[in-house]
This record gives sequence, structure tokens and C-alpha cells, in this order.
Amino acid sequence: MSFKIVIQARTTSTRLPKKVLLPLANKTVLEVMLKRLEKFKENIIIATTNDGTQKEIVKICEKHNIKYYEGDTNNVLSRYYEACKKFNLKSDDIVIRCTSDCPFIDANLIEQAIKLYKTSKADYVSLGAHSGFPRGLDSEVFSFLLLKNAFFNAKTDYEKEHVTPYLHTTIKNKLKIKYLINKNNDSKYRITLDEIDDYKAIVQLYEKLGNNENFSYEKLILTLKNNPYIFEINKHVEQKKS
Repeated sequence: MSFKIVIQARTTSTRLPKKVLLPLANKTVLEVMLKRLEKFKENIIIATTNDGTQKEIVKICEKHNIKYYEGDTNNVLSRYYEACKKFNLKSDDIVIRCTSDCPFIDANLIEQAIKLYKTSKADYVSLGAHSGFPRGLDSEVFSFLLLKNAFFNAKTDYEKEHVTPYLHTTIKNKLKIKYLINKNNDSKYRITLDEIDDYKAIVQLYEKLGNNENFSYEKLILTLKNNPYIFEINKHVEQKKS
């Protein structure tokens, strides 16, 4: 049973265009995320668009020798499925879904989510809303077989645009669903990137973390607690529905 971390990335965000290309010190947001996941480099696939706006994302992938797939801009579910097909995932292989607006994603938490998936024999594991972790460390774990099921059976535009609603909403009663839960409640913190104030907060936090990617979850939370003004910058931003 192998796994792939599939990260959806585009430059056409309506609220903050080209947000994954914004600078964080001497890197882009996307490059910081890739650096945070460096231990999994061989397992990463960037699922980007094929509409001509993805050239800078492709350049980053080629610069850092990251696998990528260019697919449908709006049907992200098909983009995920085709990306996994391209790189020959088998039915029981694990797909970890991440989004490129989470530059401070935590590799250790992803490992914990994979472990929970395996040990609990779950169909779907979520680290996201209601997990007690900050928004911006989100990931979802499921099999390629389940992704294939969603691809062939999802009907609505909403299910196709957001990849996993077919799993955790439409057929949730048929699945064994587990959540990776934080022992503390740090959910008030927002370190994802949807609007300009999110970017301002992330820039300040990255600076406090030394403009490098080698920090633990504990250091991240301690830095936020010790610098409450960062939390104030973007606490008003409403999470995009997905």
C-alpha cells in the first residue's frame, strides 16, 4: 500500500489571484509548502490546470523535480482522478488531498492521519474543520478506489469542484469516517490563504518563525500565542465553503 500526496494548485483564485505564487521571503507560497513536505517529495503530485494559466506552477514543479498533472480547471475531482491514473495508483493505494493555500502544512500530522487511516481501517480520514487544528493544516486521506468511485458517481458541480463532498456528504453513511483530533483546541487560528489579510498574517508568522520551514507544530502554536497581533490580522476572514 503506497501513497501519494496530491496538491491542487491554480493561479485563478477569484479572491486572491496567483496566491500560490506570492513571495514568502525568498520563496513562493507553493515552494514553502513543498519544502514543508520535503520528506515526502517522491510522493507528491501537483494537480494543476490546463487552461494556460498554470505555466508558473509547472516551472516550480520542474525546478524542484516534483511530479505534476495538468487537468480540468473547474472539475477538480477529475483532475485528481486523472493525476492518480497518470502515476499508476492501484485501488488500495492511499490518496492524501491537500490544497496549495496551506503553506504551513505539517508533514508529521499527515503521517498521523495516514496511521489513523491504516490502524482504524477507516475509509476516509479528515484533518480539517472541527479537528481542533488551525485552518490551514487540512488534509484528507482515502483510497484511490474511493476516489474512482467519486469520479464515476458524483453528479453535481459542487461535488466535482470540491473533490470530496461525494465521500464525506453524499455517501457518508456507507463509509467508516474518522477524524484526527487535536488534544488542544487551536481552531481559532487561521493560517490558510484566501484573502490579502491572510497573506499579511502568514508573512508576519513566517518572519517570526525565522523565514524557514523547519518548525514543529508546537513551535507554530507557541509563536501564534506569543504574537497575538498575528491572529488579529485575519480573524475576520470567513472560510470559503467547500
